[in-house]
Amino acid sequence: MSVQEKGEQFSSKWGVILASLGMAIGAGNLWRFPRLAGQYGGTFIILWFLFLFIWSIPILLSEFSIGKKFKHGVISSFAQAAGEKYTWMGFFITLCTLGITFYYSVVTAWGLRYVGLSTSLLNDEEALEGLNQDFLEVYWQGISTGSYLTVGIHIGVVIFAVFMLYKGIQQGLEKVNKILIPSLLFLMLLVAAVALSTDNGPKGLEYMFHIDTSLFFNSKVWIEAVTQSAWSTGAGWGLMLTIASYSRDKEDVTFNILVSGIGNNLASLIAGVAILPSVFAIASSDAQAISYLQSGNTALTFTIIPLLFAKIPYGEVLGVVFFVAFTMAAFSSLISMVELCIRTFTDLKFNRTKASIITGGLCIVFGLPSAMSLNFFSNQDWVWGLGLLISGLFINFAVQRNGVGKFKEEYIDKDSSIIIPTVFYKIAMYLNIGIGVFLIWWWMSQGYSANPWFKDGVWNFFDVYSNATIVTQWGAVILIGILLNKWLYKKFVK
Repeated sequence: MSVQEKGEQFSSKWGVILASLGMAIGAGNLWRFPRLAGQYGGTFIILWFLFLFIWSIPILLSEFSIGKKFKHGVISSFAQAAGEKYTWMGFFITLCTLGITFYYSVVTAWGLRYVGLSTSLLNDEEALEGLNQDFLEVYWQGISTGSYLTVGIHIGVVIFAVFMLYKGIQQGLEKVNKILIPSLLFLMLLVAAVALSTDNGPKGLEYMFHIDTSLFFNSKVWIEAVTQSAWSTGAGWGLMLTIASYSRDKEDVTFNILVSGIGNNLASLIAGVAILPSVFAIASSDAQAISYLQSGNTALTFTIIPLLFAKIPYGEVLGVVFFVAFTMAAFSSLISMVELCIRTFTDLKFNRTKASIITGGLCIVFGLPSAMSLNFFSNQDWVWGLGLLISGLFINFAVQRNGVGKFKEEYIDKDSSIIIPTVFYKIAMYLNIGIGVFLIWWWMSQGYSANPWFKDGVWNFFDVYSNATIVTQWGAVILIGILLNKWLYKKFVK
């Protein structure tokens, strides 16, 4: 029985829009984007915006319209759109997103740990004055590698997410996002305003938008731009497809996607404006600030923001505000990912309560390695972040199977108040095939691991950033999907 037949749907257009924004605006905006903008500046931002319109929005339009038409989760809807033989592709999209889900609750746990740290500084003037980068580096290492408290919070976050969702879309996802998204945007604007008001803060803004033309010839900048766009907007995740499966029959496809995609990028820019000026505000020199930003430090958000707020009046309060906003952003995206998993099990005819319990158990167990090891976390981010390119290509394939022009007319334009030119959509979808294949090949040919394929004659599966670990994990999921293809189609569609 479909979602529509059960009457499970969002109550209004804004319920869908807020859910889409909640899915898109997450830790990637406050944690991942500022790090990349700090490394590559305006060159990265130009490419990132380019891929929003060339890669992400066309794929999101395709995803949303597939979910809206078939009213089921990813595997079922994808199989109906692409054909029975290609059910395994929907399986890959689902597993790719789950690979991210399993470590995303850990990011949320990190946010809560820093809310705790910031709160502890509120009434401890001596600790606030003694706060320095060495302390924060040690604290970061402590919470991200083998901390049992982080593990406990990860478990609690998953349980809370499942609890918020098990009653259904209107009572869970829609109500949560009505509170989270407006509050989150307000808090981010507040922090950005504070950062720009500090000494040297405007220099960070100038640095953020500086364009280094030589970086246009660096493959890593291109791949980071397209994967960040896919990672942050949710293009290729199947999340937009899942949200759309709960949409009303006349839901406006194009309007929803444009608001979600552009809103996500604006939120990322606000986060960049908050964090990059902060680095210049606390650094002893411009050279030190630039050196730190270009290091690509994964912990940029966690080691800079507390120092910024330690240096300004009432900064300890704003520190709490920022990390509450970070945690809210991470959680708003996490619940959409958890919903994708729940929707997958309800497609298998599990009732929602049982599907929620199973989902919670999976997220807890498979998230534990990332909670215990930063290397494992980084590996999963590397493998499945890049895997979103594969997922995006699969969505593109489903569109091609229907005929690009015909798909747009029958799936996208039918209830859209804004009609994107068909020629643009066609060019983007055809171009994206080449973009996706080329960038995957280009990235893997660069050898960003010391031993990308073999180490001491052995397949280098355990290296955090090797090609071997990518191919092994992708290959395992694809092989399982192909072997189970008929079973998957029978269980999810027939």
